[in-house]
Amino acid sequence: MNPKFLKERLMEFIKEDIHFEDITKKIIPPKKIRAGILLKEAGVVAGINEVTLLFSLFNVKVLSSVKDGFVVPNSKRIMLIQGNAQDILLLERTALNILSKMSGVATLTKEYVSRAKKVNPKITVAATRKTTPGFRYFEKRAVEIGGGDSHRMGLSDMLMIKDNHLKILKGVKNALDTAKDKKAFAHKLEIEVSNKKDALTAAKFKPDIIMLDNMNPKKIKQTLLQLSGQNLRKNIIIEASGGVNLDNIAEYARSGVDVISTGQLTSNYKALNISLEVI
Repeated sequence: MNPKFLKERLMEFIKEDIHFEDITKKIIPPKKIRAGILLKEAGVVAGINEVTLLFSLFNVKVLSSVKDGFVVPNSKRIMLIQGNAQDILLLERTALNILSKMSGVATLTKEYVSRAKKVNPKITVAATRKTTPGFRYFEKRAVEIGGGDSHRMGLSDMLMIKDNHLKILKGVKNALDTAKDKKAFAHKLEIEVSNKKDALTAAKFKPDIIMLDNMNPKKIKQTLLQLSGQNLRKNIIIEASGGVNLDNIAEYARSGVDVISTGQLTSNYKALNISLEVI
């Protein structure tokens, strides 16, 4: 995210937490203190850059920190900060929320990517738009830190035809005919299909990406064989989505697709246990 817009978003978070004022601040002297931020469980650290920027907005110095993507095996101090006691306590919860949630996403993503790449080193594991409103940038950034791909950040990234678009436009052929006329040359075209017949129809229009939605690995393999047999597989990215979880992602990775996308990365993660302790 552009630093200017990221600063604005971070300040929105602080304003939400302050509301009118920090009442407890009145009993805290404005003296300089140091504090450590501790990750209390194993995981992948994410959010260091964003929290460092947040601290800088209030003249809180980061004396030391690990880097985003650092793997903590058990428990570790991941950041040491120094600044006005009132400001550090003001920022505490927002900073910890960002770090704990982003680290949770990165940790889960790393596990998905690890299981997929173990059987298919070339596979890409991507997120979806199933994100927390207002927190999309942070969750998507954490996916990247965990080794995944952010996919679309928003609706303006590509022309993507999904199931409800197909219902309104009355099928794959008509939808792709319409899309070819409306698509700008700089945007990719992706279409979601849920069966082999529609996948073959779509491939004849040569979209950039075909998403096989809610098709199990066996059906995906059969579809890819048909596409290859009709010489329709070349130069089309095949994405699998729907029903993917940690237990079956390896099977999807073996199926021959190029990309596996799942909303689990940004909607089913566990925030990690992170705390701030005054030294």
